[in-house]
Amino acid sequence: MSQSVFLSSPTVRTTRNPTRGGRRYLVRTFGCQMNEHDSERIAGLLESDGMERTDELDDADVVFINTCTIRENADNRLYGNLGHLKQWKDQRPDLMLVVGGCAAQKDKEYVRERAPWVDVVMGTHNLDRVLDLMDHAEDWGPITEVVDELQAMPSSLPVRREMDHSAWITIQVGCNNTCTFCIVPSVRGQEISRRPGEIVGEVESLVREGVVEVTLLGQNVDTYGRDLAIDGRRRPIFGDLLRRVGGVPGIRRVRFTSPHPNDFREDVASAMAETEAVCEQLHFPLQSGSDRILAAMHRGYNKRKYMDRLAMARRTIADLAVSTDIIVGFPGETEEDFDATMDVVSTARFDQAFTFIFSDRPGTAAADMTDDFVDPDVIQERYMRLIEVQNRISRESNDEQVGRVVEVLSEGPSKKDPEMATTRTRDGRVVHVAGRIPPGTFLEVELIDSAMHHLVGSPR
Repeated sequence: MSQSVFLSSPTVRTTRNPTRGGRRYLVRTFGCQMNEHDSERIAGLLESDGMERTDELDDADVVFINTCTIRENADNRLYGNLGHLKQWKDQRPDLMLVVGGCAAQKDKEYVRERAPWVDVVMGTHNLDRVLDLMDHAEDWGPITEVVDELQAMPSSLPVRREMDHSAWITIQVGCNNTCTFCIVPSVRGQEISRRPGEIVGEVESLVREGVVEVTLLGQNVDTYGRDLAIDGRRRPIFGDLLRRVGGVPGIRRVRFTSPHPNDFREDVASAMAETEAVCEQLHFPLQSGSDRILAAMHRGYNKRKYMDRLAMARRTIADLAVSTDIIVGFPGETEEDFDATMDVVSTARFDQAFTFIFSDRPGTAAADMTDDFVDPDVIQERYMRLIEVQNRISRESNDEQVGRVVEVLSEGPSKKDPEMATTRTRDGRVVHVAGRIPPGTFLEVELIDSAMHHLVGSPR
């Protein structure tokens, strides 16, 4: 039987559980960079308790699944994984299964109902409690703890980063927007910003550990700091933060995600252009090119405003690469609405687009627009048309890069060929380079070939 335990002032346990020394853990992560960052903190907490990481389920004593609930296939993957893990649990009763993240935050009772063999169900706001909850499950049986308010900033917890040279930094949690397709405010809460000095201090500490690249994370980084009083005033300060982080000695690259077109201002574009370490890369989510659909989505901008701000960014920041998000088949989308999206795609010429078929997530306003749902066959046909056009544009964008000499940063061996290194340009393009180039190595390459989603480089 599961229990709920809530502490008024939870703290991170500072003493190890002696029974866990030498035991192994496996973390599986679904969803966005926020989840990836949270998983690094979970791994850090488990290792602070004497556990060791494994990538093999056979060797794991603890399996932590960090869940996503943005789209329906995320739920399907979660319950598919939990069904598979039940077989392992039946064979190895001591295997501890922990489910955290957005799906657990939103549907704790349903997760427990669908998978009663899970030992711990916990939410997004109490990562710092994972060790205590595991202790409880070992001593007393399965436990569910999901709290409504943030207990500790993820960045205050121990961390086990995936790459020694690159780090994610949470600058803000939660979101104050009301996009009708999005569940994030329900599972992450309202916006809370970290103090700028605390963020800069973390960056300085990371540099001492050998980090040369940081990515600032927030649901809407453009509104970072609006809940803070700076010099007695409340004003957008994300541009200021970019300048301060980019000015930390030793930091060579600064990235961020995600901005919101409705809140993107010239001060941020200017900070990007004027701060050498800030990369010429902007993720600028469109979602739809139709004013009518954008209004139904509660996005806060129309097509003209979006295009004006995109033009401002490109005018201000030289050699800017732009990616976007697009949803196909939002309730009520007509062929005319879709044509408006295709018009923006053709005009804006995004270097990359993350395209999604509308998913009616329970708990969102759009899920209740059932009378306006679009026929799945129509959505699929539109989606394929969009993919075809964007793939062509992405390929043409990469083709235009051939012949340039650029700086790349190695991320280590390619997953497909260990004799090739996967590297990345400042504007976020993947470049494959022959040779075993250690992660964290900067080098100049000439771009000699291109494909739809990557380039090939030759060291200079």
